[in-house]
Amino acid sequence: MTDRLPPLQTLRAFEATGRRLSMTLAAEELHVTHGAVSRQIRALEDHLGVQLFRRMTRRIEFSDEGSAFFTVVTRLLSELAREAENIRRRNDVARLVVSSGVSFASKWLTPRLHRLMACHPDYDVHLEVTDVDIAFSKSRADVAMRYGDGRYPHADAERIMDETVSPVCSPEYRERMGGLRAAEDVALCRLIHENGMKADWNRWFEMMGIPAPRARGPGYSHGSMSIEAAIRGEGVALGRSVLVSEDIAAGRLVALFPEAHLDVEYGYDLVYPLGNRDNPKVCAFRDWIAGEVQQFKATVEA
Repeated sequence: MTDRLPPLQTLRAFEATGRRLSMTLAAEELHVTHGAVSRQIRALEDHLGVQLFRRMTRRIEFSDEGSAFFTVVTRLLSELAREAENIRRRNDVARLVVSSGVSFASKWLTPRLHRLMACHPDYDVHLEVTDVDIAFSKSRADVAMRYGDGRYPHADAERIMDETVSPVCSPEYRERMGGLRAAEDVALCRLIHENGMKADWNRWFEMMGIPAPRARGPGYSHGSMSIEAAIRGEGVALGRSVLVSEDIAAGRLVALFPEAHLDVEYGYDLVYPLGNRDNPKVCAFRDWIAGEVQQFKATVEA
């Protein structure tokens, strides 16, 4: 019986083509070439012995047999996908998947995750690191930590931490530059930039009433990268308060003028699927990270 079933890939190509009534759009959706979709449709038609589409000059349309078959295929594929999702969710009860941005994961979250595992030993914690906008419909993540403005389409969010930026550098670099005791001295340094930040060096110098230097320094796409550059002694970075705290405490960085800080336009948000505020996994992660943030703030302010 099963050897008479059409290959699954031909059904996926047929369903996508029928839904879009375009092999080109179906190919884009399936991330294959137009030719690959066309071959799959031909293979399915050969398998069934009927023509499923009528090919016009610039469009296609269903044949009578194709229209009837599309209804059946759509229903069965939907049922298959739904049941597969149900099975996956039943097997994922013990898995807590956390999605985090790159910088926050590397500089703050990862060193603390062992305490989440100790707090909730019944969960297998999995960390996914990406800066891509979270889309829970396409992700296995139960919760996400994102650096943003608090607005996330199709998801709920709670602000966990705000932060500021202020100049930091390695102790060796400060010594090499004569101590950097005055804010004007920073203008003579090689400046490290985090690309895309509004709280940048121009704003910091404006706040300090100092003309911004015209010389530019290296730029990095992630805050964690600019911090590592400062640790290597490449210059002075505007360090994000949340990300640099561990390196300052360990002596890898020194805060030059911690009182001269700029507020940052973004903050760290706990993001989760709509309606999932009381989901046990969301509650477990929220309670844990709230405790971590409280401890972190107490340490920084001490």
